[in-house]
Amino acid sequence: MKNSLTIATIQQALDWAYDKAVNGVKGLDTAQEIAESYMKEGNSPINNANSLIRWQNSKAITSGFITGLGGVMVMPVALPANITSVLYIQLRMIAAIAYMGGYDLKDDKVRTIVYACLCGSAVSDILKRAGVDVGKKLTLSTIKNMSGAIITKINQAVGFRLLTKFGSKGVINLGKLVPVVGGVIGGTLDGVTTNIIGNTARNQFLKDDDNTERYETKNNSACIDD
Repeated sequence: MKNSLTIATIQQALDWAYDKAVNGVKGLDTAQEIAESYMKEGNSPINNANSLIRWQNSKAITSGFITGLGGVMVMPVALPANITSVLYIQLRMIAAIAYMGGYDLKDDKVRTIVYACLCGSAVSDILKRAGVDVGKKLTLSTIKNMSGAIITKINQAVGFRLLTKFGSKGVINLGKLVPVVGGVIGGTLDGVTTNIIGNTARNQFLKDDDNTERYETKNNSACIDD
């Protein structure tokens, strides 16, 4: 069905976009390269992440940037370029923040947590239901000890959540997926949604520092959150 998605299709899309975000697309920086560019500034990891989130909300997510990505985002699944580009942008941002926290982006377990961060403030509930004892934040040891069964549960929960937010029978219209990432049809990602996703990644992957500036969105709702 050309106008619908399934959990399997979403998983394939996430895997493809993550691969491009981490391993590179011609002419675009990888998640690691972006992270390292901020880390060179000598600020704390929290402030580096905050700067990255602000950048994603202002400079990188313009209609021209999205349109340009469409030329390089040719996916092996039936997804329109705007959705492909959005997945790439947001996964690259989350992965860059994880890298700032010292996480190995080649690790399948880390990749799974990156996917979960797309669910915004629901990430803690998803991890808890899958059997992960996260407390206030994840730790390297927590991720390292996740079993294959837990990874599968998290991936399934993320895919199901992205679907059920916009359809009740496991299949959604592609046009209705656009609110997941904000007004792509209008040419710009929703800044509030990106803030929440970025903040979620920062809160999961980075440790608090009392001497850093906290950059929190005042809006607690996101398009992919309850």
